[in-house]
Amino acid sequence: MTQVVKSKKPRAKKAKAPAFSKETYLQWYEVMLRIRRFEERTLMMYGQQKIRGFCHVYIGQEAIAAGLVSAIRPEDAIATAYRQHGIALSRGISSKACMAELFGKKTGVVNGKGGSMHFFSKEKRFFGGNGIVGAQIPIGTGIAFAEKYKGTDNLCVTMFGDGAARQGALFESFNMAMTWKLPVLYICENNGYAMGTSVSRTSNVPDIYKIGLAFDMPSEAVDGMNPEAVHEALAKAAKHIREGNGPYFLEIKTYRYKGHSVSDPGKYRSKEELKEYKDLDPIKVVENKILKDKIASEAEIKAIKDLIKTEIDEAIEFAENSDYPDPSELYTDNYVQKDYPFLT
Repeated sequence: MTQVVKSKKPRAKKAKAPAFSKETYLQWYEVMLRIRRFEERTLMMYGQQKIRGFCHVYIGQEAIAAGLVSAIRPEDAIATAYRQHGIALSRGISSKACMAELFGKKTGVVNGKGGSMHFFSKEKRFFGGNGIVGAQIPIGTGIAFAEKYKGTDNLCVTMFGDGAARQGALFESFNMAMTWKLPVLYICENNGYAMGTSVSRTSNVPDIYKIGLAFDMPSEAVDGMNPEAVHEALAKAAKHIREGNGPYFLEIKTYRYKGHSVSDPGKYRSKEELKEYKDLDPIKVVENKILKDKIASEAEIKAIKDLIKTEIDEAIEFAENSDYPDPSELYTDNYVQKDYPFLT
């Protein structure tokens, strides 16, 4: 049965969170802090011109990556958009490989050839990072088709932003996925703005999850500033999909604290709006909960902070000291030469 959840602003009503273990809370905290510190240093390195080109950071949206880690399996595939450093890190791609990729070095996750928008890891089942708006939606749908064809119970998490939700490829993919009952979990990371245009200015239906209702796809809105709510919604959707019921659509309402990209000053947002959402910072909220509820000690929190600081420092050093790809590799990995008897 399709669920309908009413929402007001760019944020959904908070779900009642279940009880989670100490290990889960600390895992969420570590994942979110790793992403935040990585992205902060990314902006710093961009300012020093050690990183070039397009660059979109994940600051503010970390709770989605945290909930994703605990709710799905390592065998499940992920296809996402170009604001993807955080999802890649949460998937287990190392900080060193990610930072080296931003630097364009051959030790990067795709040998320095993809840059900020095109991470990829077959081993981690991470299929991008895609630079074309909405291109990952049919790709993720196709990966889900492959999983069904092979008879696995894996699913493909296909993530996109609120801007991509207006692309025609989404409607084609939704129709195909529902018709064939494909194991795909669609997630719209709705941070309120497609570049500088608010969601309310792009459609008379600002609740993006309602798009799924046209296809009888189970769809709902989720509080994306809360890893508990994200985990709960994802776990429920994954169970539905693994039972052979077809796709599920979640509009996860979040907020980016920085501009759309490094070149965006974000002046289209008010100071009051920014303050409202910074008060909901998922890292601060989880840290406060851990300490207030005595889930873990201040010493344990400090140990995680020290661990992450050292890790990111080492990632920067690794990226700076790595070599650029050799010019002879310019066409390597771009094309595969195939010899077919019927063409000779």
